[in-house]
Amino acid sequence: MNIAVVGLSHQTAPVEVREKLSIPSAQVADAIANLSGSPYIEEVSILSTCNRLEIHIVTTETENGVRDVMRFLSEHSKLGLDELRPHLFVLLQQDAVMHLMRVSSGLDSLVLGEGQILAQVKHALSLGQQHKGVGRVLGRLLKDSIKAGKRVRTETNLGTGAVSISSAAAELALMKVDSFDDCHIAILGAGKMARLLVQHLVSKRANKITLLNRTVERANELAAQFGDVEIATGTLDGMLAAVVAADVVFTCTSSVEPILHRENLEPVCNGSQTLVFDIAVPRNVHSNISEIEAVFAFNVDDLKAVVAQNQESRRQMAMEAELLLDEEVEAFMDWLRSLDTVPTISSLRDKVESIRTQELEKAMSRLGSEFSEKHRGVVEALTRGIVNKILHDPMTQLRSQRDIEARDNAMETLQVLFNLETASRKEASRR
Repeated sequence: MNIAVVGLSHQTAPVEVREKLSIPSAQVADAIANLSGSPYIEEVSILSTCNRLEIHIVTTETENGVRDVMRFLSEHSKLGLDELRPHLFVLLQQDAVMHLMRVSSGLDSLVLGEGQILAQVKHALSLGQQHKGVGRVLGRLLKDSIKAGKRVRTETNLGTGAVSISSAAAELALMKVDSFDDCHIAILGAGKMARLLVQHLVSKRANKITLLNRTVERANELAAQFGDVEIATGTLDGMLAAVVAADVVFTCTSSVEPILHRENLEPVCNGSQTLVFDIAVPRNVHSNISEIEAVFAFNVDDLKAVVAQNQESRRQMAMEAELLLDEEVEAFMDWLRSLDTVPTISSLRDKVESIRTQELEKAMSRLGSEFSEKHRGVVEALTRGIVNKILHDPMTQLRSQRDIEARDNAMETLQVLFNLETASRKEASRR
């Protein structure tokens, strides 16, 4: 039972590569079906965010399973393996487990301790379950990772005062203008990032905000959450006019293609300076927008300087979080190792249950028809209870044995003493 993670992140790939591997929620079902078609992949889940794309698998053959994931990523991104491979990381078994727990806890985020990633891991679990990719092992791993993320946030101060991508974008914008007082700001998109963005902008005294979205209803709902601030709303049909009228523009829509580029913006530009901050992945803003005079564009990779100011003070908190994760990883690995004992335990229980049933039937036939069903039920419960009590200690000891060699020796002894035919022995005999 091998666990592997194959992916890339803000640490290994620039945004122009990350956006090509992004897998929107609507495409996850097809991606899981594709990967599940591999004869070497038993379970699969996909975590796709603005700063990372990770595919988690349970594989029968690690090398072949990882190879099939890489082949899928190459086909999906339309990047050759030689071009893609330098940006990918591959982690196996305990390293993969620790990585996912660190991700869920915000320790691997661009913004150390940011909280949005926990909801994204929950979403990955939900989609994996919905599309039949997640089974026993990944289901447990993802749930344990979510639990670990919650522990880090409740038992350390790492999540206290953590900046987000949205707040970092607001900080970067504030570094480029004197203040947000009387600064006309346009926001394209009305999702979670936009909500956080408005929150941070308002806290920094922004008072002229235009919020545009694909549907105006969603924009109105978001604007209503900030009743003390007058926020103009509309649809993306008015995007170009709003951008031209704004001093600062933030883009955070779910579009998989750039919605702003030189071709549609240059003809309407009036020559006044416009700052455009694109915090979406895939990018909402094409890189050629910077070719327009007086238009200055920034993307998520430009936030690193802002984030660095916040990081150093949080490193001690991160060290405390790592200690908690060590406990969570060890607990998961103990559970994972215990799965190796399942075939032996199942065979032992099946054999003992078969003996119990046979002997019970013999006794019932000797007692004859005068023995009532009530009495039979009592004897049935008695024999089951005896079997369960006899098996309880050896099964518990076998599952909890952390010394792998001692556990393997114990399983082999049980198989020999009770003449057990486990699945692994059957496979070996066929070879």
